[in-house]
Amino acid sequence: MRSLKSAGILFACFSSFSVATQAQTQDSSLAVGLAVDQQLSAVVELNRTMRFIVGNDGVAFDYLFAQGDLDTQYPLTWYVGGGAWAEWDDDFGARLPIGINWSLPHNWEVYGQVQPELDLHSDVELQIGAAAGIKYRF
Repeated sequence: MRSLKSAGILFACFSSFSVATQAQTQDSSLAVGLAVDQQLSAVVELNRTMRFIVGNDGVAFDYLFAQGDLDTQYPLTWYVGGGAWAEWDDDFGARLPIGINWSLPHNWEVYGQVQPELDLHSDVELQIGAAAGIKYRF
């Protein structure tokens, strides 16, 4: 049962990835990288709004619905999103990532976020998570 549920979650994530890839426009961008989110994770970000995370502990998807520049001398932007997560051991839930991107030279970006998470597995539980990563933007 656990394997079937995990396979279903992976299928849903990769189906969304496929549909999102086909829907890209000329102004779209792709970023890939590594993060500490679902333990050590691979990150794929499309159009600066859709972030897919697959890691040792599970998967997550975030849609970044609000973004803006911070008025500093550094290239910092903020974002707020909504998403879902699932761990390989059957835990799953919703999350609200709130974070900062720091643009580095040569198309590199570093990000950090905190996310209130709602664990919906056996009973509803509110928890706080965090993530940090580095991406290369194509």
